[in-house]
Amino acid sequence: MRGVDTFSDLRTPRRRDFALAIALIALAVVEGAIRHDLHWPIATVAVTALLLSGLPWRRRHPLVLVLAMTAVTTGFAVAQAWAGSPQAGLGAMFALLLVPYALLRWGTRTERIIGSAALAVSVLVSSALATGTAADRLIGAIVGLLFVGTACLIGALRRERAASREREITMVRAQERDSLARDLHDTVAHHVSAIAIRAQAATARGVDATDTAASLAAIEKEASAALDEMRGIVRTLREPVAYTPTRGLDDVAALATSGPPRVTVRIDVTLAPSGVVAATLYRIAQEGVTNARRHAIGAGSIDVDVRSESGDVILTVIDDGQPAPTGDGYGLRGMAERLTLLGGELNAGPSDAGGWALRARVPRRVP
Repeated sequence: MRGVDTFSDLRTPRRRDFALAIALIALAVVEGAIRHDLHWPIATVAVTALLLSGLPWRRRHPLVLVLAMTAVTTGFAVAQAWAGSPQAGLGAMFALLLVPYALLRWGTRTERIIGSAALAVSVLVSSALATGTAADRLIGAIVGLLFVGTACLIGALRRERAASREREITMVRAQERDSLARDLHDTVAHHVSAIAIRAQAATARGVDATDTAASLAAIEKEASAALDEMRGIVRTLREPVAYTPTRGLDDVAALATSGPPRVTVRIDVTLAPSGVVAATLYRIAQEGVTNARRHAIGAGSIDVDVRSESGDVILTVIDDGQPAPTGDGYGLRGMAERLTLLGGELNAGPSDAGGWALRARVPRRVP
């Protein structure tokens, strides 16, 4: 991989590059034909055309072009000085500033160091060999370095901008992966826990055919919901679109079930929270219910309560079972990460009335 960008076709010569080179060569030929101050018009046009013909490959081979350009221009300056001919170039040669720009924009670190040194030496040697007073040669060197340095600076700034954009895209992708990982965990844990409990109820002793049929219907419903959500996550991974949460308070209400264990949901929110807050409330409620089903010993009921309080939304999930020791798993960690991103907080532990209580506070609107 060369430079910042990872796609090699970005550096492949394009038709417009060849069109630009042809147009510049034609301009150099016309300029060489009408100018009368050129002591070596044919040689000057030939050297200019030779260098311009390499422009289409400036992105793929920037160092090669820099070394070729500096060698040819320096050699031409030495030949003019040896013959006592004043240096004179064509206006089309200003397009060759694209070469040092490409060096700093696309070249590797080693290429940039070598190429920059070659450019500086070429400018200084050409200026030292120019005719005129020492002051004129000094001014020529300064002007040449300014032109080349400006082209290099623009290339470096463009490179840094591209790298910053790449880092931003990588960060966004990482955040989306984390969000998808949390959602995948929440989805699988919630629905699989419900399926496992229903399956246990269906296979328990003394269960009649009606209860078994109800349990099987609930298992089918949970399995279908899990498949739908997992398909949505897989679709998000495959399609080049930004992931956006779609769950809300209506989905929190849909967590209510007759059990076992029975889940009761109460929602008393004066103002509807923003979309991302509502989605976060749903995922936390879903995870809280899942944890109660999996870990609470002998739980008969789970109460989910969502209410407004001092400009925030408070979500509590309480069960009446005996709390079992739970580690710092993905569930609690994922809930805490969600709330931290939104400026909220999470508390979980044994409740005063027995069982396990989870309390989440989240601002109604994301800052």
